[in-house]
Amino acid sequence: MGYKVLSINPGATSTKVGLFDDNREIFSENIKHHGEDLSRFEHLVDQFLYRLDMVKQVMETHGVDLGELKAIVGRGGPFKPLVSGTYRINNTMIVDVKSGNVQADHISNVGCLIAYELAQPLGIPAFIVDPVSVDEFEPLAYYSGLPEIPRVSLAHALNIKMVAKNYAKEINRPYTDMNLVIAHLGTGISVTAHLKGRMIDVNNANDQGPFSPQRVGTLPTTGLMKMCYSGKYSANEMKIKLLKKGGLYAYLGTDDMLEIENRIGGGDQKARECVEAMAYQISKEIGAMATVLKGQVDALLITGGLAKSKILLDLINERINFIASVKVYPGEDELFALAQGALRVLTGEEEEMVYK
Repeated sequence: MGYKVLSINPGATSTKVGLFDDNREIFSENIKHHGEDLSRFEHLVDQFLYRLDMVKQVMETHGVDLGELKAIVGRGGPFKPLVSGTYRINNTMIVDVKSGNVQADHISNVGCLIAYELAQPLGIPAFIVDPVSVDEFEPLAYYSGLPEIPRVSLAHALNIKMVAKNYAKEINRPYTDMNLVIAHLGTGISVTAHLKGRMIDVNNANDQGPFSPQRVGTLPTTGLMKMCYSGKYSANEMKIKLLKKGGLYAYLGTDDMLEIENRIGGGDQKARECVEAMAYQISKEIGAMATVLKGQVDALLITGGLAKSKILLDLINERINFIASVKVYPGEDELFALAQGALRVLTGEEEEMVYK
């Protein structure tokens, strides 16, 4: 028997739970939450006890032997800027999340609360792994053009770092010896530059970069300013428009890539052009990150849910394959990534990080 690790990943309308024995999944379950249940909570962090009870029910249903667990790991959210790694959850982190001393009120912040609450009575460590706020920027990357609004490192770091390390193992080279450009293609799109094991630049998917199925990416500044001051939209309506109803949804009325591919297959030229435009913007961002690395790129890695789309991948590949070899890791297995992060600490492959 190896190291048994429980992984917990809270999402907007679900909580995913998985049990792993070393690298082998024993079970995973996606707990769906109804809108009326979530709407009674004023802040996302207030959902902690509700989601904790749901996780306990799943553990009971699957007969999880608490005495066999070596660690419990939760999804890390937009905390203060942190370097990459696996962090032991401590009281300082818990206080920061509960008091709102984080960069955003995001449901992923609840992951550490659930993991810590379950692990404490068992006397085992609770961890978070590569949170959204991983920040390994070099000084030049913070410049935006306006001192009052520096660029911020917020990214799909959990999946991106797992893909980087798994690729390094596949080719038997240390991650810390390579330069990589990694694109996470999902509801939001993060394109990242990795210099010798550090993620030194990334477009914040909420603010910049390619448009995605739901998000607008980089917009013409003066046009956005006019829209904000038009009197037609409240601040919250603009936020929804930019982050939930932009991108493919704004152009096509859907963010479902499978539905869009079916429309393309049926001859819908507008749908095809929109996907081509998204691929065009993704490719431009990959090219931009290659310049961050001064053209010294060992490989281009593409991951995330949209990496399952052959249409999209073909359109991207024809624009970027001159830069370096392209390797695709379709989907995103965040429960497994969390378990791997904990396992690296438990086996001594990496040292745990201290949240201060």
